[in-house]
Amino acid sequence: MTYRPLRPGAGPATPIRTAMVLAAGLGTRMRPLTAMRPKPLVSVAGKPLLDHVLDRLRTAGIQRAVVNVHYLPDSVEAHLLDQPAGLDILISDERGLLLETGGGVTKALPLIEDDTFLVVNSDNLWVDGPIDAIRLLAHRWDDAAMDALLLVVPLANAHCHGGTGDFRMDPMGRLTRRAPGKPAPFVYTGVQIVSRRLFDNAPDGAFSMNLLWNRAIAEQRVYGLVHEGLWFDVGTPPAIAKTEAILGLT
Repeated sequence: MTYRPLRPGAGPATPIRTAMVLAAGLGTRMRPLTAMRPKPLVSVAGKPLLDHVLDRLRTAGIQRAVVNVHYLPDSVEAHLLDQPAGLDILISDERGLLLETGGGVTKALPLIEDDTFLVVNSDNLWVDGPIDAIRLLAHRWDDAAMDALLLVVPLANAHCHGGTGDFRMDPMGRLTRRAPGKPAPFVYTGVQIVSRRLFDNAPDGAFSMNLLWNRAIAEQRVYGLVHEGLWFDVGTPPAIAKTEAILGLT
């Protein structure tokens, strides 16, 4: 069965020019592979996780990527200097303090010129379905109704993911949290479109995107779109081999 919110977002695609790429994490679950390299540079299916993300951005027509760095930042910066043309890459430096997901995006806002932009985790790998997932998100975006539009995947299709789901979705596509102690049908993929207003009155320092999502969920302004391709939570060394096996690379 294909899940798609009925509304909103039936008009032309919202132009998405900028992506925030979250690449500052410590990668503790990926040890020992991250003892000497940052997790975004761990190779999966023949290339670093970060390159998988950057390739998806180029394919979707993204023009600028803001990448945050903290753990082994010089390695990430050197890698980004060797990228193909076609994507303007800026660094948001978190060497002094790791700011988590919400704090990291908030710090990078001065480098993000747009009111609506993409936020992507660098440690997940996805394969597009019939339509490019980022372009599909852009088509579904409705600025009047949404502060965040999350790409989600059915729990049963969340490869290498050990959780019990993150969200429930109503027929309009609005997301709510799973009930305590109960599974939820959808897992967040680490890909979302957000409005700059989501960060209005955001706290200082380190904090999770969950804080901002919860506030917007209470106002019914967080929506979901179900990914129609493959998705992998490549968070541990065993997940690498499993991912490559599913992709037919072993």
